[in-house]
Amino acid sequence: MQLHVPPLPEIFFYSLAGILAAAFVIAKLSRRTNLDAIPTVGSSTWLGSWWSGIKFVTNASDIIQEGYKKHKGGTFKVVNMYSWLVIVSGTHKAVLARWVLTEDLQQTMKFEYTLGHDVHYNPYHVQFMRSQLTRGLGNLYPAIRDEVVTAFEEVLDLRDNEWKSVPAFAAVQKIVCRTSNRIFVGLPLCRDPDWIDLNVRFTFDVIKGALNFDSLVARFMTNVPETNRRAVKHLGPIIEERLKHLEENGNVWADKPHDLISWLMDEAEGSERTIKAWTQRVLAVNFAAVHTSANSFTQALYNLATNPQYIQPLREEVESVVATEGWSKDALGKMYKIDSFLRESQRIEGNAADGKVIPKGAFLAVAANSTHLDDELYENARKFDPFRFANMRGEDEDGINNQFVSLSPEYLPFGLGRHACPGRYFAANELKSMLAHVVTSYDIKLENSAKPPQNLRIGIAIAANTSAKVMFRKRAH
Repeated sequence: MQLHVPPLPEIFFYSLAGILAAAFVIAKLSRRTNLDAIPTVGSSTWLGSWWSGIKFVTNASDIIQEGYKKHKGGTFKVVNMYSWLVIVSGTHKAVLARWVLTEDLQQTMKFEYTLGHDVHYNPYHVQFMRSQLTRGLGNLYPAIRDEVVTAFEEVLDLRDNEWKSVPAFAAVQKIVCRTSNRIFVGLPLCRDPDWIDLNVRFTFDVIKGALNFDSLVARFMTNVPETNRRAVKHLGPIIEERLKHLEENGNVWADKPHDLISWLMDEAEGSERTIKAWTQRVLAVNFAAVHTSANSFTQALYNLATNPQYIQPLREEVESVVATEGWSKDALGKMYKIDSFLRESQRIEGNAADGKVIPKGAFLAVAANSTHLDDELYENARKFDPFRFANMRGEDEDGINNQFVSLSPEYLPFGLGRHACPGRYFAANELKSMLAHVVTSYDIKLENSAKPPQNLRIGIAIAANTSAKVMFRKRAH
């Protein structure tokens, strides 16, 4: 048999690429803050840490759990593909960590190059999540509810009383994108197939940029610029029309839309007052909202399909509350089991670690998943108990400490302190509306009574299975 030998230039290219990649990783690992005093889980030598970094990509949860058991209440370090990760463990450490998390995820997510320089360094849009969006949820709720109902109907496209197999993650992404954008950009754009597609793709482009070794590479290895141009084609005419209203009527006019576009246009100053700049902001907010909410709801949907015995008590709660309160923000606040189901899903399925960059270059994270699965903090912590937090509400005086959006050192999906997710109240209302609609409108089950879909794990990230299917049919009333 004759072996095929690549031509010399090809051999040279692959050899050089391998040498450069290895040199880059070793250089990254060697140029680090002095972390020698912090115990290591895995190897701390150059070559050993390189191999540990490879294992961390697929086995991060187990590695962090090993460190959590050995150093609970203390600090340890692990290595990912090209940097050291300092993990703090124990709930008191999580409280302390919120004061030193002074920078965002630029080092790992490369937001300066994917979301844009101005979006990264001047995130004025974040204030809208804490103010206009959160305070206006009561008035915005009818639009949220309408889009949830319409989106499920159109995306699932069910016929009569027949079961239909649906790719869960893809369907949820579309529904979350539509519902979120009903508030971000309004009708009819929130239902435009190309608008939905570009926002979903934008999420993957940003993540793809984060996976590249270097920020310079991230800039040229994604489709972010093309996505921006596509988005401008959609938002440009809308923004131009609103600029005319602003010129003629000032900031107030009849039927002025109450959405993200209006909030941005009211507050932007100087170089931020351009169609391109406003478009980048809308895409950035979509990235933050659509990916995280779609992931959370898909995992909750898998848990519901795996445990159909919980559908009826959820239905009974929703129907009882709606009978007296109607479909409203206040009604959602009284759906304790719906709220608890989503909070428990996030506790069980959350990321292996949540972290930020600290000033001297080390990446700091909290052992989130290990904390959530600690039997000293939660009874039978590894068991999915959907009404765990609903039952715990009687243990605190006002009942707020165990809500879906509540923050604590024992529950970290939304972060802690001033770095906590600013859009969590909107996300909670959206996801609770979706779950309440699902249990009252559909029967669901896993396809072919399959085992629960396995999460995807890449480093510290734990994501919902993107290929699993869930069976839906219209509920017979």
